[in-house]
Amino acid sequence: MDKLLLIDDETDVQYSFRRIFDSPEVQLTTASSGEEGLKLIPKLKPDLVIMDVRMGGISGLETLRRLRQLDAKLPVIIMTAYGTTQTAIEAMKLGAYDYLLKPFDVPKLKQIIAAALNAARVMRQVVSYQPLLESEDYDLGIIGRSESMQNVFKLIGQLANSDATALITGESGTGKELVARAIYHHGRRSEQPFVAINCAAIPENLLESELFGHEKGAFTGAVAQRIGKFEQCHGGTIFLDEIGDMTLQTQTKILRVLQSGTFERVGGNQPVQVDVRIIAATNKAVEQAVAAREFREDLFYRLNVVRIHLAPLRERREDIPLLVNYFLKKIAQSQHQAPKSIAPEAVVALEKFHWPGNVRELENIIRRALVVAKGEVILLDDLPAEVVSAQSAARPAAVSTTASPTLSAASEPANVASLSQALFQWARQDPKLKIIPAVERELIINALAETKGNQVQAAKLLGITRATLRKRIEKFGIKQELSIR
Repeated sequence: MDKLLLIDDETDVQYSFRRIFDSPEVQLTTASSGEEGLKLIPKLKPDLVIMDVRMGGISGLETLRRLRQLDAKLPVIIMTAYGTTQTAIEAMKLGAYDYLLKPFDVPKLKQIIAAALNAARVMRQVVSYQPLLESEDYDLGIIGRSESMQNVFKLIGQLANSDATALITGESGTGKELVARAIYHHGRRSEQPFVAINCAAIPENLLESELFGHEKGAFTGAVAQRIGKFEQCHGGTIFLDEIGDMTLQTQTKILRVLQSGTFERVGGNQPVQVDVRIIAATNKAVEQAVAAREFREDLFYRLNVVRIHLAPLRERREDIPLLVNYFLKKIAQSQHQAPKSIAPEAVVALEKFHWPGNVRELENIIRRALVVAKGEVILLDDLPAEVVSAQSAARPAAVSTTASPTLSAASEPANVASLSQALFQWARQDPKLKIIPAVERELIINALAETKGNQVQAAKLLGITRATLRKRIEKFGIKQELSIR
């Protein structure tokens, strides 16, 4: 039974709600003031509060503010006959689930209430994922347990006591600068400067001056001598991001720095000596650029002393839950708030998405979801439409049981065969998907949700022992977080 609490001082509104929600499936309780409603909430423990803004005593907004302190996860729908933009904005800022104007449309009201009640159910039972990471991993922001990321971590460690040049490759948004910073952070130059230059973001005619500086009168506007980034970074580490976009002329100067540690400022003829470690990165296929004579072969070999390749996010989907929780914690810390949770089906949708923008896109989507989420839990509907539709497209076709609601022993093999075919079709859509681990993990998450976190019942439901279930929970990095109401 769904428990609704209506806080409104108008008897006509209370009467209308009693008629609209005259159902054995709904328990409606009314209060005539904010003070009365706040006293009822601890005893009633409603699933949803619908509240007017203007009432005798404390206002609806003040009631909402105090209510959030009592129960931050309780959905609240605000109503008013005096709708203003400022009131709507303030209500949503305080955490209202939605905002309605009187007189309200009954079908729309029912639709919003149904959605709010669904959100309340999700917030009562959430299985979330928490990475078992050390604090320094959070500081660096490099997250991953996949094999490809473990190899990256090993290479970072191997580079720690070396000044070897490193070339980091990978698609945009995979975290190449984070890896460069990790190499610097763990290296012996960590007490010296670190300078990052995005070669693609600086116009070609300015990049050389930015890197190497210029002499007075070297070109129009050069009214004084300027020191470049290489001189500023003497003794430290310089990170050249998107080096594949650099002109051949500038590449020649970079090569000279690598070979002799010297360069000349633009417009100058005196060599400048520097001691700088170079870490470079590109999202381009460097070997193809060398073959097309768009990138100097000798520079490529000089840079490619240690190669670190970052796999796209779609090739390390097992890291997505860890990244999601990292971003939830990171964003909450920056805003001085407690981290929000995320519903299991939302995590599944994120795991199914193809992520053209990689980790950077995932962080942006989490930030967006935190803005639009109407409660303390990010729901599937809080994600962008393209993520939700990707989950629908990737979901295996359901086995039809219309003809026989109860599967008999005779019909079971045919249904299992149909399910197998659906899974194979799912795998063909995503060549990187490993069917057995993916299905096993999904079954465990749903079994825990179905049994409200009771591991004994979940194990029986799955047909395995509790000890086996615990091992699988640990293996897949699943951690239950049950909301106690």
